[in-house]
Amino acid sequence: MNNAIYNFREPDNEPVLSYLSGSNERKLLEKELEEQGSKVVDIPLIIGGKEIRTGQTGKIVMPTDHNHLLAIYHKATEKEVALAIKAALDAKECWMTLAWMERAAIMIRAAELISKKYRFILNAATMLGQGKNACQAEIDSACEVIDYLRFNAHFASMIYQEQPVSDNQSINRLEYRPLEGFIYTITPFNFTAIASNLNTSVALMGNTTVWKPATTSLLSNYYLMKILKEAGLPDGVINFVPGSGSLISNVVLNHRDLAGIHFTGSNATFNTIWKQVSENLPKYRSYPKIVGETGGKDFIFAHKSANPLELATAITRGAFEYQGQKCSAASRAYIPESLWEETRAQLLKFMSEIQVGDVKDFGNFVNAVIDESAFNNIMNYIEKAQISSSAEIIAGGKGDKTKGFFIEPTLIVTKDPHFITMEEEVFGPVMTIFVYDDSKYEETLKLCDETSPFGLTGAIFSNDKYAMIQACRTLRYAAGNFYINDKPTGAMVGQQPFGGARASGTNDKAGSYLNLIRWVSPRTIKETLIPATDFRYPYMM
Repeated sequence: MNNAIYNFREPDNEPVLSYLSGSNERKLLEKELEEQGSKVVDIPLIIGGKEIRTGQTGKIVMPTDHNHLLAIYHKATEKEVALAIKAALDAKECWMTLAWMERAAIMIRAAELISKKYRFILNAATMLGQGKNACQAEIDSACEVIDYLRFNAHFASMIYQEQPVSDNQSINRLEYRPLEGFIYTITPFNFTAIASNLNTSVALMGNTTVWKPATTSLLSNYYLMKILKEAGLPDGVINFVPGSGSLISNVVLNHRDLAGIHFTGSNATFNTIWKQVSENLPKYRSYPKIVGETGGKDFIFAHKSANPLELATAITRGAFEYQGQKCSAASRAYIPESLWEETRAQLLKFMSEIQVGDVKDFGNFVNAVIDESAFNNIMNYIEKAQISSSAEIIAGGKGDKTKGFFIEPTLIVTKDPHFITMEEEVFGPVMTIFVYDDSKYEETLKLCDETSPFGLTGAIFSNDKYAMIQACRTLRYAAGNFYINDKPTGAMVGQQPFGGARASGTNDKAGSYLNLIRWVSPRTIKETLIPATDFRYPYMM
């Protein structure tokens, strides 16, 4: 019997490989890209540990070459969704009663497998299937996946150690139960790490899941499932169910044992799910916990004391890395008139040096957006700027979907701080800049705060401490992750817990103990040492 009180110490973040020309890691990644690009993977559902092929299939293609078929995937019907729910509920008792450190050991092993054995497989799948370059894939599908798995074990240690005070009359303790039922996880295309964490974080705390992955990330997500299986994850703990979101949700959201939802995706989808849950409340055994991260209209704000080169660099990286397809990507900037000409010149220099193309060419900074729907939506916003009298495109503005879904990184300058691309989420390589009068710093800070319904990420560039603090206070609720003199992207697990409020989600901070605490239902247990034998209290004597 294991009667040790165990805890996982705080880990270090996984080192990021550089993939320099001629390096061993680059050769291994290039080899894996070639191998994965030369085959077509058959992706089944995985329910209760069993692979299920429905015969109703769809295609996974490369965003950078939409004629290149990477995989065929099988779609769930209502029958398979019901099977997945049953498998999650059947697996629950054994999984939740397993010692928590044994659950954590599986996650730690999965992290090590990804770090040492499957790093290049997962990175190559993310590059080819989700259109990420080597740097963006390494940060996401290797390092961040690993960090979530390792840090969450440490955060769980912190939670389980927290116990109430006992006295001479009673022993008090907290039991951290998993939620009663199953968890529905809905994951996005843009981060393999989010797909992993939305499932493994809740599973670590003793829950089981029904997982609806984004269709365009299925290749990397399928490999994740196989890695977790190799790490020792029991059958039925995570059930992999590709298919129509509306079909799957219709079954899941009507089930009495729905205990929670872990979501990352669009604001509109999250609102619809929340409304459906509200309408179904009488059906549920308990109130489902809803944790979600949605969109953002993330900003970079410059004070007149900012350094133009640093500002231009942050705009370029923050807006155009991974084609702006990050919830945290910068998409609006406020620049004082005194800095504009120098910042503009530097931005245009950077724009002229950016290469756009295939992920397999390591010289390309910008690659393709995820699919045709995204391409059309982004180009629609660019076209609005092209015909507007209050906006000017100073760089980029062109798109080509002949072979892949390529859009040039685009800089828009507007005279109207409420121009559509200053207010609405574009989710593509488009940055809109409003140049303000230096004397209207405070006024423009308030404008920034009130322009968008979102509140995810933002940044202030300033070398004036008073101005910096003023921005931090005025923009208190404009961003759940606020950056000083840095781009508003690239949050690291354990260092910058991630999440925003307002229309950006429930701000439950993935990458910290705060997220894990949502996936337990604590029970207080009091053991009285000498029970009372008379109903009367001393004051009655």
